[in-house]
Amino acid sequence: MCVTSSYRAKADSATARAADPSHRPSLIGPGQLDSAGVWSTARRRELTLLAAGQPWLPGLLLLGRVARPVRKVPALGWFVADPVIARQIYNDSTHFSIVSEGAAGHWWSQVIGDWVQDLFEGPGHTELRTKVRDLFTLTHTDALVRRVIGPDLRDMRERLAAGETVDMAARAQILVGRSVSDLVGMRPEDIAAAIGGDPDDDQDALFLRLFHHVEELVNLGFGTMTSTTLDPVAVARARELATRLAVNVPAAYERADPDTTLGRCRELGLAVEHAAGLAILMAVAGTDTLASAMTRMVAIMHDSDQHRALLAAPHRLPDAVRETLRVTSPAYLVGRSVTADVRVADRDLKAGDHVKILTWTINNAAGDFDIHRDYNPETRQLWFGGGRHLCLGAQLVHSELTALLASLTAAGRPWEIVERRYRRKVFIPTYESLRIRLA
Repeated sequence: MCVTSSYRAKADSATARAADPSHRPSLIGPGQLDSAGVWSTARRRELTLLAAGQPWLPGLLLLGRVARPVRKVPALGWFVADPVIARQIYNDSTHFSIVSEGAAGHWWSQVIGDWVQDLFEGPGHTELRTKVRDLFTLTHTDALVRRVIGPDLRDMRERLAAGETVDMAARAQILVGRSVSDLVGMRPEDIAAAIGGDPDDDQDALFLRLFHHVEELVNLGFGTMTSTTLDPVAVARARELATRLAVNVPAAYERADPDTTLGRCRELGLAVEHAAGLAILMAVAGTDTLASAMTRMVAIMHDSDQHRALLAAPHRLPDAVRETLRVTSPAYLVGRSVTADVRVADRDLKAGDHVKILTWTINNAAGDFDIHRDYNPETRQLWFGGGRHLCLGAQLVHSELTALLASLTAAGRPWEIVERRYRRKVFIPTYESLRIRLA
């Protein structure tokens, strides 16, 4: 079969929607313009942030709406802008791969070794996810957040209540650094051994250094739109950064608590070299994207006045977190490679083709940030990917965003933005600085 049976009806429906002129997408989705017919303030600032990171990115993501459900672009491959088709591809490991040219696994195999192909798609993938699954339950991630970043959040809450100004961009980078390091099983001294700094002096500075180290590695993803094959200079730099990041993993591996990823790797019998690679992958996957979502949540809720709406309806906090992930979609585009000829939405995809799932485009089609928006089953958690590669740390992301938002609203007062600066020339768009205080 060209399309898996469980998705045939929905895929046919998506094709029919695209063929119907009344359902053809415009570049502007519903609820994204104000009464004067212009972009909302929150939308304009988000697009400005995306452009600061990569000038071409807003244009691609907005134009991507005309790709619905699937459209081929010469030299770039197939673009997917339909949630049903995206989920079909995520669930079809027979025809689509995450480790071949054009996908993230191929990029990583050049940096830390071909063994990641088994970790991403082979038996090792299922075995590892099964072994560490309980580390990512709500009970475990909520406990980790309380223990690891709870003191930081209390300090932030007290400083804001006292009238101080807090830079949420820096604070998010520190919070994420602490939580991801703890989850992996690396102590501050392990981080200091890798990237320098004094773990006993200023841990905030240490975790800021960690963020910038990881961000440099992530930024080597620039230029991979047409091919994920890195040039020799980029490979050498990526390997250098990855090697430094994992320099103390062997020591951490031996003493890591079983309730950490490294501890589970040891119990699983995973070679320390492979455990080091996994630690790198988790640090990279969980750092830039979560810090981006945290900071942008604060900005978007302010710019759309939704922080006041949440104060009036605090039971909507889980909806605010879901809307944050939908609207920001930090992993804005996800690549897959076609490994066998397949027909999708009446298009013939050939082995060797590249597929790009426009996550941001799909998720933002519903409109601007709105805490009163009901759950949409079509886009459910699509910001975390799908299928067997659904983000392992999804629950940790929810726990951290929930805790941060609860701290920001604890005083019952809205916040105002004192200063904002966009971070420029970065693979994952975010803020350089976002200074806030309570109104």
